[in-house]
Amino acid sequence: MSQVHHAIDYIEICVTDLAQAKRFYAEAFGWEFNDYGPEYAGIRQPGGEAGGLRAAPDVATGGPLVILYSKDLESSLASVRAAGGKITADPFAFPGGRRFHFLDPSGNELAVWSES
Repeated sequence: MSQVHHAIDYIEICVTDLAQAKRFYAEAFGWEFNDYGPEYAGIRQPGGEAGGLRAAPDVATGGPLVILYSKDLESSLASVRAAGGKITADPFAFPGGRRFHFLDPSGNELAVWSES
């Protein structure tokens, strides 16, 4: 996998309970992980890792918004709800498609978008 100069290369998400976060993201999005001990898990993607989950004593909200892509927004919304995510913004239209926002079990806000 070749890196792109100044492109976002890796995202770390701080979580208060690593096991709970891994369960949530696996259930909601089918993510798989590379475990690096009790405080870190890499998020697998074809050809490497897209980021990681890092254990932290607390999580501050309001930082950069990580936005995931979905081929089926309604299915992703249902999966996030079923996994225990808290929807903070129901699906809404924006230039280029639709998206929703949610909180993971640690309180991180992320979003999911789709073209339709």
